[in-house]
Amino acid sequence: MTGSELIGNIIERNIKSGATGLNEDQAKEIFRALELPVVGEEKVEAGGRDDYITEVLAAGDRTGYPLVLKGLGEKILHKTEAGLVITGIESRERLAQAAAIVKDRAGAELDAFLVQPMIQGKREFVAGMFRDAQFGPVIMFGLGGVLTEALEDIVFRIAPLSEADLEDMLNGLAAKKLLGPFRGEAAVDRDALKSVIKGLSDLACDYPAIREIDVNPLIVQPDGKPVAVDGPVILGEGGQAGECRPKIDFKALNLCFYPESIAFVGASASPGKWGHMLPVNTFARDFKGKVYLVNPKGGTIMGRKVYESLDRIEGDVDLAVVTVPAGRVMDLIPEMAEKNVKGMLLITSGFREVGEEGRQLEDAVMAKAREAGILVLGPNTMGVCNPHAEFYSTAANAYPLPGSTALVCQSGNMGTQLLAFAEQQDIGIRAFSGSGNEAMVTIEDYMEAFELDDLTRSVVLYIESVKDGRRFFQSASRVSRKKPVIVLKGGRTAMGEQAASSHTGAMASDAKVFNAACNQAGVIQVEQPMELLDLSAVFSSLPLPRGNRVAIMTLGGGWGVVTTDLCAEYGLEVPPLSEEIIGKLNGILPSFWSHGNPVDIVGEGDPNIPRTCIKELLKWDGCDAVIHLGIHGKRVLANAMIESTLRIDPAMDENSAVLYKDALLQFEEEYTRYVVELTQKYNKPVLGVSLLTDELSRTLYRFDNHEHKGVFFPSPERAVKALAGMVRYQTWLENRKA
Repeated sequence: MTGSELIGNIIERNIKSGATGLNEDQAKEIFRALELPVVGEEKVEAGGRDDYITEVLAAGDRTGYPLVLKGLGEKILHKTEAGLVITGIESRERLAQAAAIVKDRAGAELDAFLVQPMIQGKREFVAGMFRDAQFGPVIMFGLGGVLTEALEDIVFRIAPLSEADLEDMLNGLAAKKLLGPFRGEAAVDRDALKSVIKGLSDLACDYPAIREIDVNPLIVQPDGKPVAVDGPVILGEGGQAGECRPKIDFKALNLCFYPESIAFVGASASPGKWGHMLPVNTFARDFKGKVYLVNPKGGTIMGRKVYESLDRIEGDVDLAVVTVPAGRVMDLIPEMAEKNVKGMLLITSGFREVGEEGRQLEDAVMAKAREAGILVLGPNTMGVCNPHAEFYSTAANAYPLPGSTALVCQSGNMGTQLLAFAEQQDIGIRAFSGSGNEAMVTIEDYMEAFELDDLTRSVVLYIESVKDGRRFFQSASRVSRKKPVIVLKGGRTAMGEQAASSHTGAMASDAKVFNAACNQAGVIQVEQPMELLDLSAVFSSLPLPRGNRVAIMTLGGGWGVVTTDLCAEYGLEVPPLSEEIIGKLNGILPSFWSHGNPVDIVGEGDPNIPRTCIKELLKWDGCDAVIHLGIHGKRVLANAMIESTLRIDPAMDENSAVLYKDALLQFEEEYTRYVVELTQKYNKPVLGVSLLTDELSRTLYRFDNHEHKGVFFPSPERAVKALAGMVRYQTWLENRKA
């Protein structure tokens, strides 16, 4: 009988008998079939027998002392809690006493004894599997024994596991030093440890009837070999991972962002209403398509003709933007079908997010829309925009430049904030959608659309929940191999989960499993909203770093110290300068410069010094990226000084002040252009931190005929966190190269 047949027979036999789990000896039989390292043992039947002691003692003699005695029973799944595991037995007399104790505690539920050798080892780990309702089988590895719950040093990954995933799990432990030589014991056999974890992954994927496995403890012997000494297996339905939804029409989704004709159904003459804001934003730009306003009252709004209904419009309509009350949406669908509407942007709220009655209405509307062949975005959404088509139909009066960052938000306020910031800082947007309740088009659909879109270079998501965790994980894994995916997850805490549920009408998935899925899929998670666009800025503007080594150039020592600390905290290395580069910088800087990394250019006024120094740092093969602080933004401080001088010094006139200010602005522009040219030449990311900022300051600075851009942040922490995100992504890509 093959190992697979043996495992199948054991599981099938227990399911037919109505068992909810496997006894330890059956679980270990499965582990042995998978060639996992399992402790040897002898089983002594005990059910209804009084002469068990003789066989238990004989088994003890063959096993050798010290040993462990365990009680088994079909209804006994938690032996330790029931007091049925006795360790450290060193004699026949003590073994007889232990058997009597186990027999007394288990009573009629006792079926057999297990006699095992006492495995010696100073390190204990735990490995396991459970089925998550969203993501399916999840594999766990961490510190075991009594430390499991106390320290919670545990790593999760979604099955099936690759070799890179296995390495990530071992390296992801906070206490990973325990995997090396420890207190006279050999380093852990990593291959053997990975075989245990991989075996659990294969078992979970091949046998859906297994709901949970807990190998704890997994003891590492003095020679470094791990041995599983216990491993309960729980049977039962694991549940369907995520919601099963019909496939959407991606051509229809594309048409929603490139419509040739739009009808605003529920158009209003009242400023502040959705029916007014959305057409205003559309008319305010150079949208080339046809735009129709629809309101039963007819007449004119904003000087434009208003149609009493959709059927009064001549010709077909690609996209209907709907703001009428929820109860009236259903009646619109036949009219939309008559006008061959391909997409409905359903702004209206009052659906799933308000409770059961709203959920039922939402489901009914979606069913009817699908039947009519209409793709629905929303409901309860703030709108969409596509700067590449000059199409802006959102509640935000923000018009970011065309760019390569695709942005989807499950929160309207978050979308408004991010679009406004993108416009202010010149961060280009590929397309934006406020996804709302995602009744038909989900985050997972957007992800797959961006995967195919050549104009999208980075994907930015604000997520409170996912509809299909497994599909999200698989889509993100594919997209990340081509372009970075950046996520801010709302509901990361227990209180946040409750708020997300009340806000979106959907329960957020377990934060630890979601985080594990993101890490495994190469998704870069951030903690603050602005980090979403900070990372989109660097990914769309700079080359990826080859490693994590950072050279720092600063106009002042304090900023250099702070930036160095931040680099250490976020996994970036600040290496010492080589003798060669110190010699080169000695020829540029005064003798009292720092002679180390960070390079403090000591506030010298010569404008050529920062240009020459940053070039030498980029030429240095000991660094993978450069952060420069305080050169850009000096203009703001100098302008304030010029204004003060203008007020008190008669020798300073307005014309002279303007000339000084123009010269400072020109220097910053030339310096920024020079940095962009160096970035292009040496193919290393360069991130700036401005000394001060004003209304002219931006995050991105664009120059014609240059692929890369100048990137400047207002603080060192934002620059360091953005660079750390790039390094994490590059490391993930490198680890998954075939």
